[in-house]
Amino acid sequence: MAAFTKEEYEQRIERTKAAMNERGIDLLFISQPANMNYLTGYDGWSFYVHQCVLVSLDQKEPMWIGRGMDANGARITTYLPDDCIRQYADDYVQSTVKHPMHFIADVIKEKGWDKKRIGVEMDQFYFTHRNYVELEKSLPDAAFVDANTLVNWVRIIKSEAELEFMRAAGKVAVKVMDAAVANINVGSRECDAAAAIAAAQYSGTEEYAGDYPAIVPLMMAGEATKTPHLTWSGKRYTADEAVLLELSGVYKHYHAPIARTIFLGKNPPKLMQDTARTVIDGLKATLDFIKPGVTGEEVEAEWRRAISHSTVVKEARLGYSIGLNYPPDWGEQTISLRPGDKTVVKPNMALHLIPGIWYDDVGFEVDASIRITETGYESLYEYPVEIFLK
Repeated sequence: MAAFTKEEYEQRIERTKAAMNERGIDLLFISQPANMNYLTGYDGWSFYVHQCVLVSLDQKEPMWIGRGMDANGARITTYLPDDCIRQYADDYVQSTVKHPMHFIADVIKEKGWDKKRIGVEMDQFYFTHRNYVELEKSLPDAAFVDANTLVNWVRIIKSEAELEFMRAAGKVAVKVMDAAVANINVGSRECDAAAAIAAAQYSGTEEYAGDYPAIVPLMMAGEATKTPHLTWSGKRYTADEAVLLELSGVYKHYHAPIARTIFLGKNPPKLMQDTARTVIDGLKATLDFIKPGVTGEEVEAEWRRAISHSTVVKEARLGYSIGLNYPPDWGEQTISLRPGDKTVVKPNMALHLIPGIWYDDVGFEVDASIRITETGYESLYEYPVEIFLK
């Protein structure tokens, strides 16, 4: 049931091993769920307990190690042979006397990897401080190095098969935003609109089943539009308030984020109209500029140049790379479109440009999820770029 061919996974492993070689890493300890999925196909809601994938330079296949009850999930969703799937007993879970890292360390010793240079993802959501402490104690002869985004950077250039998944996610994204626009009305409850959005995300289209997003629907209304990361409540929408939406279509964990703004009335405030016009024009100019060979900071500089005639200011990054991900974030933790990012844009990278503006008096969001082509970009979906008046 792995989502891609065995050959594609093997190519990913080879690129990962090449990156390990460049950094002098013999064994890579992977805890980030998207990286585990990318290299093996593993797909389960088991990241609330400790699990990992080990990639060694001296073994062809990676190894999956996790909780016993999840081992069959690895057998079902990965391409790995059974001897590369190891499981720890349930009394390791939330124990005060033993830890899953002890079991993983024993496997590393068994394989003769306990004196190697081991790369660990030191700044990932599911790799805890105790994980590191227990590994260090259990493997005193190993040398640990930070390999935090090694696999993330391997993932940054998408294969044709991955791009098809992202285009499918784009089709779901259109349905998701349609559901938001249809269900956000004066008098309706925020939670009911959120339910309709989630239903659209999960059901997908006739051709493509939806999936759960790495970020829940972000939907700020009224006063909440001065900030970007709030969700919903039980309150009812009122006349003459704005609603900012940051949603996503998802297919097999590949994301196509989509952000738009609704105004519940016919006459948005002038500041909102002016801000929207500036942001939309600036986004268009930036998209016209983007192409292989430019850097992340040059893309952001073009955005700032395009809005320099206005009073609009955006202090946060303009965008970031996207693709495969799990909660709590759909960003890849690689490219950030901002000053200082000298990453060169290349074909088949996927980027999310989101010039969101959150002032005390007004908020406005719009975005573009794109693939970089040989000469410019391809949108992952087509959706009107405007304020939706209701």
